[in-house]
Amino acid sequence: MNPNLNMHPHDGGQTDPYAPELGEIATDEGDGENVTKTGTTTVGLSTDDGVVIATDRRASLGGRFVSNKNVVKVEEIHPTAAMTLVGSVGGAQSFIRTLRSEASLYETRRDEPMSINALATLAGNFARGGPFLAIHPILGGVDDEGTHVYTIDPAGGVMEDDYAVTGSGMQVAYGTIEGEYDAEMSVDDARDLATKAVQAASERDTGSGNGLVIAEITDEGVEIEEFDALADAL
Repeated sequence: MNPNLNMHPHDGGQTDPYAPELGEIATDEGDGENVTKTGTTTVGLSTDDGVVIATDRRASLGGRFVSNKNVVKVEEIHPTAAMTLVGSVGGAQSFIRTLRSEASLYETRRDEPMSINALATLAGNFARGGPFLAIHPILGGVDDEGTHVYTIDPAGGVMEDDYAVTGSGMQVAYGTIEGEYDAEMSVDDARDLATKAVQAASERDTGSGNGLVIAEITDEGVEIEEFDALADAL
């Protein structure tokens, strides 16, 4: 066998023609500071009767300048499910619009809502294969199998837990929740705990603050409330 048959005409060494082509991951280092990011603290708590999601309301530029104090970081994406916005605002908004459209299309075609597990799997597939910038949302929902809280990581990983926190204030918020969470707590108690977690994170994390948004999710639907001050929600 002639060894030169495997050589690229412009290559000094041998090249396997059947080897996969390797490219570079696209990066955007130059405009990173001009992208509006949520910074954020988002919390999801699961109880027997429903799910509570709480977030702050601050958006920043490059993590240094507060660009908006009235961001609603929770949106309904399914008759009994909601998702948080975490990461770049544009990427998170696009992700939620895409997921909401697919969930609505599924319901129209099959005359029943998508299960929360299927919705989380779909979200993971989109995060892994789509053009969405650095997102790490929480998905909370209720279906025939019970209540659910999922996190979707930027690489498409999907993890379910009794409670979850994402965003720049997650360490402080987790510390608040760990000692007080009880799977048998009421929705009202979960609401208070989620509020305290966001409040604690807002005290120490510069990317979090400016009020609170709370979503209560039950088998009857999704209710989202906005508060200019954390104290108003307690």
